[in-house]
Amino acid sequence: MKNSGEIGEQQPTPVSGIGARNGSAAPAPRNVRSSIELAPESVFGFLGSADENLRQLEALLDADVHVRGNTVTITGLPGDVALAERVIEQLVALTGRNRNITPESVRHTYSMLTEGTAESPAEVLSLDILSRRGKTIRPKTLNQKRYVDAIDVNTIIFGIGPAGTGKTYLAMAKAVQALQAKQVTRIILTRPAVEAGERLGFLPGTLNDKIDPYLRPLYDALHDMMDPEAIPKLLASGVIEVAPLAYMRGRSLNDSFIILDEAQNTTPEQMKMFLTRLGFQSKMVVTGDISQVDLPNGQRSGLRAATEILVDIPDIHFSELTSADVVRHRLVSDIVDAYDRFEAEAHANGPAPTHYHPGNRAQRRAAGRGR
Repeated sequence: MKNSGEIGEQQPTPVSGIGARNGSAAPAPRNVRSSIELAPESVFGFLGSADENLRQLEALLDADVHVRGNTVTITGLPGDVALAERVIEQLVALTGRNRNITPESVRHTYSMLTEGTAESPAEVLSLDILSRRGKTIRPKTLNQKRYVDAIDVNTIIFGIGPAGTGKTYLAMAKAVQALQAKQVTRIILTRPAVEAGERLGFLPGTLNDKIDPYLRPLYDALHDMMDPEAIPKLLASGVIEVAPLAYMRGRSLNDSFIILDEAQNTTPEQMKMFLTRLGFQSKMVVTGDISQVDLPNGQRSGLRAATEILVDIPDIHFSELTSADVVRHRLVSDIVDAYDRFEAEAHANGPAPTHYHPGNRAQRRAAGRGR
């Protein structure tokens, strides 16, 4: 990639401000133009299918971006052009590493650069954790990369964030990676069955059949990361164990990678019980969303308590993920933000309504227009 037009090669646009003629005010900023030549083999990857990446760039950037052949031309104010150059350079670097660029990766690259972080987006988005049958699992945002790095260097890691931020999926990928590298001898996946006391008795089948719906998301993730035919053998031999949290009591878990999912639905006593199962040469990852507590009777979440009790202990790390780290459909991030705003507004105005009423949305819109 060659940058054939540095920002210093300015092509000024006419200045229309009156002050520019009589000296009473500073002249209006002048537009500049920059050209970047792409390697021919990287053009299609950069543009994306039906130019979807280019359209995403145009939507995000204030500078004008045009592509002709293998030349990208950027026009705009100096700061906007400089940002556009950096975004394009990072995307081209990803194509050079044989990474598939999508509108999502364009958005995440832009977000990382505008946040002023020191990490290179190309480095963040090209970290491979696990590959199977042509599918590679890797972090897709800066916070996800920091979360994965924290798993590498700490013994107990808390991944806290809303749905869709990859906190459980990435932890499971790291667990499979550790098993394949023989860093551990087994993987233990667990989660609380919050409704067991009231509803499991009404479900058909054995106890395992009744518990299975609570553990199904963990099995689904395993099938994404391992050969499906190998999983039953690993489960039967105990190399992989998927069990409800209650089965952890009284055990000492050595040489294991242990993941507690949906930890917001543990009580403080259950959380303490789980954490004290930690044995030698083991690692624990605890994931959950503090905003989605389903405990009955207003019980306090063990995850929330842990964030207050354990925060200053060395070798225990808390990773925070936000709606910006959601890697599901774009609307999931918007939904998370909308609920957060609604709950914050309800908290400020008094107790939140127990039921949504069809007129609430119209009333809020009318109130918004009246302000």
